[in-house]
Amino acid sequence: MDERLLTDAAIRANRYLVSLKTRAVAPTEEAVERIDRLCGPLPEDGEDPSSVLELLDELGSPATVASAGGRYFGFVIGSALPAALAANWLAGAWDQNTAVESMSPVAARLETTALEWIGDSLGIPPNARGAFVTGDTMANFSGLAAARHSVLEAAGWDVEARGLFGAPPVTVVVGDEVHVSVLKALALIGFGRDRVVRVPTDEQGRMRVDQVPDLHGPTVVCAQAGNVNTGAFDPVREICERAHREGAWVHVDAAFGLWANASPGRRALTAGVEEADSWAIDAHKWLNVPYDSGVVFVREGRHLRAAMSGAPAAYLPQSVRGEPMEYVPEMSRRARGVDAWAALRSLGRSGLSELVERSCRHASRMATLLQSGGCRILNEVVLNQVLVSFGSDDETRRVIDAVQRDGTCWCGGTVWHGTAAMRISVSSWATTEDDIERSAAAILRVASNLTT
Repeated sequence: MDERLLTDAAIRANRYLVSLKTRAVAPTEEAVERIDRLCGPLPEDGEDPSSVLELLDELGSPATVASAGGRYFGFVIGSALPAALAANWLAGAWDQNTAVESMSPVAARLETTALEWIGDSLGIPPNARGAFVTGDTMANFSGLAAARHSVLEAAGWDVEARGLFGAPPVTVVVGDEVHVSVLKALALIGFGRDRVVRVPTDEQGRMRVDQVPDLHGPTVVCAQAGNVNTGAFDPVREICERAHREGAWVHVDAAFGLWANASPGRRALTAGVEEADSWAIDAHKWLNVPYDSGVVFVREGRHLRAAMSGAPAAYLPQSVRGEPMEYVPEMSRRARGVDAWAALRSLGRSGLSELVERSCRHASRMATLLQSGGCRILNEVVLNQVLVSFGSDDETRRVIDAVQRDGTCWCGGTVWHGTAAMRISVSSWATTEDDIERSAAAILRVASNLTT
């Protein structure tokens, strides 16, 4: 390995990160057009690695969206904590495969430790089994596959061996505000997106327990901890009480919301979540580790292992507790636990709490500034999500487009209860009070210019 190449990569990466403080969040049209120079037919002859790196940096870096900076409020995207990013680089050099423990004892132990720390921070029952996956979609997939195994096993059906052909029907109950990742996961495991029973939600997107139908036979209820638009939480305790009386499984899609449990000031929002049977969480959102990183937890790990295990192979080791690959969809996979371990070790319990609480304070401050400037806030800002209207749907969409082109910050759009809205998500450790002040001022300036 050429040490000069890795040193050059570190220098370029540091230069890029420093530039995030001053550059526009969205890339220029010229920068995007220059991406074409990185494409085209595969060269006949290889190039010097240093030249490849230089080309990637000079053409690729300017064309990125500065989502790793403090003024990106689109979707629910965190940036990478310094310790997590550095650990990611080191783990990349290690190049470990975490399919089985003997492939990398250190990666396996760090993964186990990180899962224990995450579960403890989020109020997951200590005996639950966790596993790292690519993100919330695969965490939902894995948790729901475990649910499928459990409810069909109780009905006398081995779904892993016999499939769904001829299996007892499974009822899946979701709220009207169910996230698309849950619907995608339901399609992937064979339950279908359109066969779900939808339950009405309230004005903040919370499932109305009084509208949950009678539950009979194999049933899975999907609750939500942190609505992607409002940040609101389903009443999970009441949902669990109702579902468990009828023998149903409760799965919680908690991509970013469950991190609220790490903050004493927000913990009440998560009340009852610990009573569920499975949980899907993103680490690359509020934990701020590099992409990609998600986590699934299942109260009874045997259900997850049964759903994820493949046929035994003579060359692969077997253990009583199970190898890492027996709890996830993948076999070969990167050492995601290293990033998460480093993030949590660098933060500690108090730092993780402050990261969550600070983001929520920033969201509340953003809402206050925009409301004071004449904008309409459409949600109760209980977490890190803010919905903003600038008048008519057309006016709101024009403001969103103009704000993105302005470059001071980046906010996306959504539709909430039939109304177009700017959607602001404060998820990055890098966001400061100054970022909020600058961004709010830019949004109000842009909105004012469009209406005068």
